[in-house]
Amino acid sequence: MEASSAKTGIKPIIPPKEHVYLDGPKPRTYELTFAWKVFTQFIKGFRNLHFLGPCITVFGSARFKEDHIYYEKAREFGQRIAATGFTTMTGGGPGIMEAANRGAFETGGNSVGCNIRLPFEQNANPFLHKSITFEYFFVRKVILVKYSYAFIIMPGGFGTLDEFFETLTLVQTKTITQFPIVLFGKEYHAELWDYLEYMATQGTIAREDLNLVLLTDSVDEAMHHIQTYIQKNYKIRNGKRRWWLLEKK
Repeated sequence: MEASSAKTGIKPIIPPKEHVYLDGPKPRTYELTFAWKVFTQFIKGFRNLHFLGPCITVFGSARFKEDHIYYEKAREFGQRIAATGFTTMTGGGPGIMEAANRGAFETGGNSVGCNIRLPFEQNANPFLHKSITFEYFFVRKVILVKYSYAFIIMPGGFGTLDEFFETLTLVQTKTITQFPIVLFGKEYHAELWDYLEYMATQGTIAREDLNLVLLTDSVDEAMHHIQTYIQKNYKIRNGKRRWWLLEKK
C-alpha cells in the first residue's frame, strides 16, 4: 500500500499500522493508555446522553441514496418513532441512518447519531439534534443499545449484521431485556432467515429463538409490534435525573 501511495501521490487519511510479529504482550503503559481511552469514550457517551430519554435505534446501510425504497422506509420509521414520543437513534452517518434521523428531525422528533471515526471519514448527517463521534466500534455499539427500548434492522452490510446479531445475542442470552427486534425487508433478508431456520433445525439455536425477531415488510406492523410491547411493559415515570458527571442537557 505504501508503494502504491508513493506512485500515486495519495496519502492515506489514517497511516497504516506498523505490524510487529512475535512481540509478546504490550507494555503495561500501552494497555493502561488503551483502557483509559475506552473509559473516556464511555464517559463521553454517558454524559451526552444522560438526559436523552427512551430511544428506538435504527440500524442500516450507509450506502442507500435518497431515491431508494429502503431510504424512504427508514425515513417513514423516523417519522413514526417521533410520533410515539421516542428519540430516533442511529449510527449518525448517511444512507439509512440519515433517512431515519431525517424523518424524526423533519417532524419535530428528537434525533441523535452515534458516529464512528473511520479512515474514509464517515461524516455525520445533517439531521441530528445531537451527534457523538466514537473511536471504537464496541463502545459505539454499547451506546446504541444502552438507551433503546426497540431495534429496527434495515437492509445493510457487515456492520448492520454485526449490530443485528450482537443485539439478538444479548436478548437471547437475557443479558438485556427482551426488547422488540424488527428485521425489515423480507426479500433482502430471505436467505438470512432461511439460514436462521436451518440453525434451528440443527439445534444450534432453539426454535423459539426465532420469535425474538419480527421479519416484516410493513412499517405499520413493525410499529404496532414495538408499541404493543412498550405499552404492555412500561409506564411513564416522572422524576428528575441528577447531574453527576456534568452531563449536558
